[in-house]
Amino acid sequence: MYFCNMLYYRRKILLALLQVFGGKLNAIHLQKLLFLFTRSQQEKSFDFVPYQYGCFSFQANQDLSTMQKYGYIVISDSKIIELVSKDNFLSSLDMFDIAGMNQIKQQFGNMSEREVVEYTYRKYPYYATKSKIANKIMTEEEMAKIESQKRYFSEPMLFTIGYEGISLETYINKLIINDVHVLCDVRKNAYSQKYGFSKSQLETACKGVDIMYEHVPQLGINSDKRKDLCSQHDYDLLFDEYERTTLKENQDALLYVKNLIDKHKRVALTCFEKDPKQCHRSRVAKALMNFENKDYKIKIL
Repeated sequence: MYFCNMLYYRRKILLALLQVFGGKLNAIHLQKLLFLFTRSQQEKSFDFVPYQYGCFSFQANQDLSTMQKYGYIVISDSKIIELVSKDNFLSSLDMFDIAGMNQIKQQFGNMSEREVVEYTYRKYPYYATKSKIANKIMTEEEMAKIESQKRYFSEPMLFTIGYEGISLETYINKLIINDVHVLCDVRKNAYSQKYGFSKSQLETACKGVDIMYEHVPQLGINSDKRKDLCSQHDYDLLFDEYERTTLKENQDALLYVKNLIDKHKRVALTCFEKDPKQCHRSRVAKALMNFENKDYKIKIL
């Protein structure tokens, strides 16, 4: 067992929530209560996306798996999460979060899981927009409010987006509110030390919000070429070479992305860097914008 003071603060919040609610919660119930708790925080410990059963935090889900590995909790096959540590995690929170935790217990402690789900759907309809169960538990009027939160755009658009400095949830929300239909990953190796952005994780996250994920490694740049880039001039020289070599040698891959845009209308190119001028996706976008007879515009997210 790891000592309590070695836990990330956000993980203490998860354990304190279990403690306050009697040491055992269903996974869906826990996610909803955690979401409601974070509404009281000025700087939220977890971000959320609209997912298959409403508001969902990928980071919280990963943290729970990690804490099961360390022996703090047990997660059953039926997704019941049980606190097994006897530590007082609530007392390890700051005074504001203790107050917020007690308020959540007072307000929702006597509600069933379904009642809490219905409450979050009514009060925060955006987070119900991807739900599989909303139409089974909400009224027609409530479903109309949920539907009004969905974003639909008919205009064809090529987006570029980097994940540097943002959470997976913030990243996915950007795709959702811009009605992105396909995420096109142009990294050579779709692996990241940042949680959520390795290929399988990102593909799973996209699938859960009805976004197609496509990896096009042919349009990537070898990581060793990115070493010792100290200025924008260095980046420009690298990307000039990239245009002369990789892009010209992989026209089939570029045409594949062009066909994705023609078919699905709203496609986002993604890589790591926040600044598109320091990422080769800007040159991929430039090449795609140079095609004749295109009917799409470009937008940087």
